[in-house]
Amino acid sequence: MSSLFDRRGFLRTLGAGVAMSAVAVKAPYVYSKKTITLRVMGTHVTLQEELRQRAMKELGINLEFYPMGDAALLQKAASDPSSFDLYEHWSDSINILWQAGSIQPLDTDRLRYWNEINNLTKTGKLTDDSQIGAGDAPNKIIYVQPDGSLGATPSKQLSFMPYVHNVDSFGYNTQHIQPGVAYETESWAWLLDESNRGKVGLVNAPTIGIFDVALSAQAQGLMTFDDIGNMSIAEIDQLFEILLTKKRQGHFSGFWSSVPQSVEFMKTGRVTIQSMFSPAVSACRGQGIPVVYAAPKEGYRAWHGVMCMSANASEEVKDAAYEYMNWWLSGYPGAFIARQGYYISNPQRSRDLMSQAEWDYWYDGQQAMTDLKGTDGNVSVRAGELRHGGSYVKRLSNIAVWNTVMQNYDYSLDKWYELLNA
Repeated sequence: MSSLFDRRGFLRTLGAGVAMSAVAVKAPYVYSKKTITLRVMGTHVTLQEELRQRAMKELGINLEFYPMGDAALLQKAASDPSSFDLYEHWSDSINILWQAGSIQPLDTDRLRYWNEINNLTKTGKLTDDSQIGAGDAPNKIIYVQPDGSLGATPSKQLSFMPYVHNVDSFGYNTQHIQPGVAYETESWAWLLDESNRGKVGLVNAPTIGIFDVALSAQAQGLMTFDDIGNMSIAEIDQLFEILLTKKRQGHFSGFWSSVPQSVEFMKTGRVTIQSMFSPAVSACRGQGIPVVYAAPKEGYRAWHGVMCMSANASEEVKDAAYEYMNWWLSGYPGAFIARQGYYISNPQRSRDLMSQAEWDYWYDGQQAMTDLKGTDGNVSVRAGELRHGGSYVKRLSNIAVWNTVMQNYDYSLDKWYELLNA
């Protein structure tokens, strides 16, 4: 990745020059209070209109949301920090953004609820018995070290504010695939199983989809990895040889780039099994499509949401940005995103804003006492259902690998696009 980071060194220098120019022309006095506009770049997962309207009303700021697909989002943020004020994405983007100089450190003293944030991002484990998982667990990349690098040693400066997170796997339609048993018979191997040929979808995100198929290839016994979170060139070659053969045989029916597109894949019957995110599963179930979100016996692929501040943010924008970040951990947003199956880093603050039935189902893994609605207002959970995979602690204690930008990311990216175009 050295050439990639060399280019980012140039971007960092250029960005600093732009920032200095902005300071030079800034008016010395401001006589009237103006409404600050925050440009938030991210994905459809968190950039939802209901949250935007509520935050603007409560904070008195103007919010502009710019949702993009994963690859486009990361490319834009890494190359142009002037295009956003806040960035909402996943922790696998942090190393790239930090090396590019696109984001600036956050001060824990300005994060109102930092002391309430649980240990998942601080130590990598919710409990002593939890499995951290391979790859870039967020605790390894959250703290800014004295030499400017990122690491696991606690400090007062962070590369990101932790907020939403979850474990991902695959969803399957039980009208076509016999239901499995969580942690016992459900397996990543199903994605590459011959019985599902022609009805398999994958997420079109190189830092995510590659782990879904790697876990599947390993579970199928087609290959093994020394470190699945940091694959060698030879391992990447072997994996994509398997995938290219599968694609030429018509195994994959599509690669989706957004949650709505993945829902459409299921709705139209284009797929019966695919990589999925929790909101898509919730949406499918709300539309009467019997999709189960698997709890693979090999463990989940985990992700952690990151909220980052642009390196180019001015002081007045920084003030508003911290207010918005603090708002995200103030209770309501955590309760809102729980209804699409996501967790928040300080869940106790959201508990009183959820019904007992919602808390019991989404966090404690208990049987739903009543029908539960998703963020779209449709019933996504029927009374009597159990959350597949169990409680928050159970699910986040069974992590096989975290979404990660590997050392051989550039090489894997080329192979990924070769697969798409084959």
